[in-house]
Amino acid sequence: MRFKTGNFDAAEVVLQTEGLTVTLPDTPGDPAVLSGIDVTIRAGETVCLVGESGSGKSVTSLAIMGLLPQALQVRGGTIALQGRDLLPLSQAQMRDLRAARVAMIFQEPMTALNPVLRVGDQIMEVMELHTRHSAAERRRRAIAIMEQVHLPDVERIFRSYPHQLSGGQRQRIMIAMALVLEPALLIADEPTTALDVTTQKQILSLIDELQRDHGTAVLFITHDMGVVAEIADTVYVMKQGAIVEHGPVETLLRAPKADYTQKLLRAVPSLAPRPARAAGGDPVLRVERLNKVYGGGGILRKLPQAHAAKDVTFALAPGRTLGIVGESGSGKSTVARCIMRLIEPSSGRIMLDDADIAPLSRAALRPHRRKLQVVFQDPMRSLNPRWTVGESLIEGPLNYGTPRREAMAEAARLMGVVGLPEDALRRYPHQFSGGQRQRIAIARAVMMRPEVLVADEAVSALDVSVQVQVLDLLDQLQRDLGIAIVFITHDLRVAAQICDEVIVMQRGAVVEHGPAGQVLAAPAHPYTRALIEAAPGRSWDFQNFREMQGLPHAEPA
Repeated sequence: MRFKTGNFDAAEVVLQTEGLTVTLPDTPGDPAVLSGIDVTIRAGETVCLVGESGSGKSVTSLAIMGLLPQALQVRGGTIALQGRDLLPLSQAQMRDLRAARVAMIFQEPMTALNPVLRVGDQIMEVMELHTRHSAAERRRRAIAIMEQVHLPDVERIFRSYPHQLSGGQRQRIMIAMALVLEPALLIADEPTTALDVTTQKQILSLIDELQRDHGTAVLFITHDMGVVAEIADTVYVMKQGAIVEHGPVETLLRAPKADYTQKLLRAVPSLAPRPARAAGGDPVLRVERLNKVYGGGGILRKLPQAHAAKDVTFALAPGRTLGIVGESGSGKSTVARCIMRLIEPSSGRIMLDDADIAPLSRAALRPHRRKLQVVFQDPMRSLNPRWTVGESLIEGPLNYGTPRREAMAEAARLMGVVGLPEDALRRYPHQFSGGQRQRIAIARAVMMRPEVLVADEAVSALDVSVQVQVLDLLDQLQRDLGIAIVFITHDLRVAAQICDEVIVMQRGAVVEHGPAGQVLAAPAHPYTRALIEAAPGRSWDFQNFREMQGLPHAEPA
């Protein structure tokens, strides 16, 4: 593993926070959200701020930008940008500084971009607010920065709306908007979390390239230690609003001092596959030549077709986990939704306990539904916010005739299984953390005693430590109940930890299928090798604070 080793002692200090303290003034006791935050970033340096959700990373960035919500207030300390204290400045003065001297990239560009304005106009708007360039000059500079961020067909994208672009292209537009005025400081708040590994690698390389060209200081906020290993010069580790450790990236990854840092690193999954398990019995789920085609209709003219899943075939035995991996748009979720019959397959067979459920009507599907349950990526959107957790858990069993008292007793038992207190049944989804909500979603699925559980990106939005807990929970439930799991993910490291077999999909087709140890250790297809090569921090063993011993992907089959 080659870490960045630049020395920035002689470089200009771009940002310095000293003793930064942020509190909740309207809450009894005026509790501190940030306590004495000291961070220094120099020109050309990349500083990574890491920690779990709720550690204060994003609040730190919002305080620097002057964008704290009304409920939060800076109680002490200083924030100096190129020697100028930002805290006494008015909102109008801060508006002048934003984009011109300090800019920010957010995690979800779709919510940060205006959906009714063309993206080219949005880049030009930044210059219109902060410069006196003519319209022609603004357009020229917008085109130039779009070319710098390596967007294809720049003239077409300039005229496009955000919804017409891919996630990676939207993030490139955000980077172009942030850097068009060449700010001294760029703050990137989880900018690659929602992207697949190949797009993530491209965005990280792009930020690094633009940083070298423009000499920008970068504050990169993330919970992905693989990303930290690839891009950081200096790392600050946060826990509950305080910095527990900081230092050069190699020092921190080789010899972490704080117990919390060690715990965080040990939770990072590695690319080394889990030990092979004995093969199961007869398959509980068989998918044969599954196809899903979108489009092709039309009255006056035939619309173009998109083949989202092409001849997908696999079998899954009880107690086994099959991983389906690939980039966004590869067809992973299409296959999952076809299996669940949330969408209609175009052709093929889906054999659940020797019954073909592919052609069944909604009414005919009802007896089979309880055998097949799903856990989605975002539990907040799949749990009814107006129902208590108990009501959500017993809904399915009640629909299938289970007495209410019996269903509630089983729900209370499952709360213990998933590591939540029994009184959680009387609370609402918003009263739990993301990891706790995902445990509730898993408990709700298991309430039906399914034979097959489909987990669609079920841990991708969680911190690594919470991710480990949820993966352990799925493993435990599988051992106890013999559930077969179809695990959809774009993270190969997660697939390595939980999957017995792996299917790799590209543009709707299966390009590789085999035991996880074989596919991840000796990939036969160039696309699989490209996915593994793109995994951030792939050559570092985070759990043992050293280089990986014998890289699992070094030799193609």
